[in-house]
Amino acid sequence: MVVFGQLVVGPPGAGKTTYCTGMQMLLGALKRPHIVVNLDPANDDLPYECHIDIRELVNVEDVMVECQLGPNGGLLYAMEYIEVNLDWLITRIRKLVNDIAVPYVLFDCPGQVELYTHHDIMTTITQQLTKALDFRLVAVHLVDSTLCVDVHRYISAVLLSLSAMMQMELPHINVLSKIDMVMDHTDDLAFRLDYYLGVQDLSHLMRTLNTTKHPMSVKFAEFNRLLADLIEDYGLVNFEPLDIQDKECAMRVLARCDTANGHVMHAEKIEDPSDPVSGLRLFHTALSDAGEPIEDYIERYEERLQAREGEEEEDMPAL
Repeated sequence: MVVFGQLVVGPPGAGKTTYCTGMQMLLGALKRPHIVVNLDPANDDLPYECHIDIRELVNVEDVMVECQLGPNGGLLYAMEYIEVNLDWLITRIRKLVNDIAVPYVLFDCPGQVELYTHHDIMTTITQQLTKALDFRLVAVHLVDSTLCVDVHRYISAVLLSLSAMMQMELPHINVLSKIDMVMDHTDDLAFRLDYYLGVQDLSHLMRTLNTTKHPMSVKFAEFNRLLADLIEDYGLVNFEPLDIQDKECAMRVLARCDTANGHVMHAEKIEDPSDPVSGLRLFHTALSDAGEPIEDYIERYEERLQAREGEEEEDMPAL
């Protein structure tokens, strides 16, 4: 049996757990069977319905006490323990997916970026899962969109995404999360949001650094230029915009994931007695917005965001 899934990764605070919560709600609304796995042994606050919690096997707090390790060392030790005892996780996933025609699994992963950029632990775990359960995984890498306000942080985030793509060896969807927050600071952006989503022609962004005349920008101007050239030479990174509260945004990201992991090709196997065309609807969802220019999509999102904020203001009680 083929099992499809998303490996939700990214730095701390990028919104991985919130993403899993929103995606679980969306999949439920679409009547698509799914399983959510907490793969973070340090995450004890789970707002979603968790079907498998890795903390039942190992948790960071116990590791830190027993092995006298700090938070980072404790997490790394816990992930290596998970790798050694991966049969525990495989057995539980297999038991849950047996009765599902097209199984779909969400993995909420830790936020320690070293696990995805240069340590091979997550790569090993995903490879073993793929071999044991015939997984079709896509890595969903979340980056906080507010980093776009600072050129240095944005370039660092792009490099982080590129490193994760090279290390993980999986189909990859890079996501700029919390775009509703950056919409309140568009005056602080050097360019329109669609420029940051496309990650193209970073020479324009480098010129904004040169105009600041900051001592560090001048000192590392050549280094910054070489980093930008490296990103453009690979040409692998671009981002999908995401406001998890916006259904159309979440549907767009889900469609990209379904296309990347091949789930869309199994739409005809999805059976829902209350909706005889659910499979066709899934196929349509995965292909929607495919040809729409990103700038047009952002404009439509801004209109929806303004309408939503207006409704929230109307619902606020008068003082």
